[in-house]
Amino acid sequence: MNYPPSKLPNIGTTIFSVMSKMAADHQAINLSQGFPDYNGPKDLLDRVGYHTEQGANQYPPMTGVPVLREAIVDKVSRHYGRTVSAEDEITITSGGTEALFDAITCVVSPGDEVIIFDPAFDSYVPAVQLNGGVPVHIQLQAPHFGIDWDVVKAAITPKTRLMILNSPHNPTGSVFSQADIDALCDLVKGTDILLISDDVYEHIVFDGQQHLSFVKYDELFQRSFVISSFGKTYHATGWKVAYCIAPPALTAEFRKVHQFVTFTTPPALQLAIADYMRQAPEHCDELAGFYQAKRDLFNNVMQDSRFSFIPSGGTYFQLMDYRAIQPDMSDTEFCEWLVNEKGVAAIPVSVFCKQPPDATLVRFCFAKNDETLLAATEILKGL
Repeated sequence: MNYPPSKLPNIGTTIFSVMSKMAADHQAINLSQGFPDYNGPKDLLDRVGYHTEQGANQYPPMTGVPVLREAIVDKVSRHYGRTVSAEDEITITSGGTEALFDAITCVVSPGDEVIIFDPAFDSYVPAVQLNGGVPVHIQLQAPHFGIDWDVVKAAITPKTRLMILNSPHNPTGSVFSQADIDALCDLVKGTDILLISDDVYEHIVFDGQQHLSFVKYDELFQRSFVISSFGKTYHATGWKVAYCIAPPALTAEFRKVHQFVTFTTPPALQLAIADYMRQAPEHCDELAGFYQAKRDLFNNVMQDSRFSFIPSGGTYFQLMDYRAIQPDMSDTEFCEWLVNEKGVAAIPVSVFCKQPPDATLVRFCFAKNDETLLAATEILKGL
């Protein structure tokens, strides 16, 4: 039998699954895949059981349970000063990856160009390619991984349909400044270019910086899909509950795809999150401090290592340069050596790029118990 050619011939199993399996196989400390090794708030977990027992086990509305969408309205108003419509502008999805796929699918047609900033989360490019789009890669500027907006301007053509932006940024931890927002507004003004803003780490911003959501800026919001993740915010990544905010015309198209991808998301999880958002709105405000303490714990010990680094500005990831340890190894080789020989798992930065960067960088996840971080740093500082 002749099978059809692969639609993604250059795509294998995601590096996150690969490294987590290697960590398990070697009983290594897993600082690779981005998930906590602790539970979310107990009150939130308890509400899941409550709603399950109360019968929230059948299909909820395709767009998400109303009480959760209303809670998001309140959160967006409180944090970003915009009143969005629960009915026409908010859709609950089964994870941020689904939301990204839905947004790309509903607007990208064959031949459309999509600007992607490398290093980039690994689901962006496959979703563009599956829809016949053409990824246009622009390299972020090391060592701080900012955007050169003149390069972006030069990359725009009549075929440019979409730009995918991510702040706080995975894997680099960079955070948009007001100057970035102003430059983006100037760039898209008077065009039909659409935007995806990957905001899944919106509440994890350090050192007094603020997350500048596109919902705050009308020039950006009216052309944007803004995607956020409850999994990241409430330490429950395996729940795969996220949402997309977009103006009504874009939301209508988004939902046409969403209904045929997952249709809906477990109702007990949605209802529990809605309850906890009402009960503990301060959780979002306290999250940055919680993770900054973990970043600082990790980095303070790593100052005594041979790794070099610039402290992450956001997310729960920290890049480290291993040049002084194994300068002749590629980042993939270094990560394999690190997990196989030393018992710590990390992620190579090159997997986030079309072209391997001219750098010796790996990504560590510090969303771990302090004991886990200290055990890992004890090994790492001895390299």
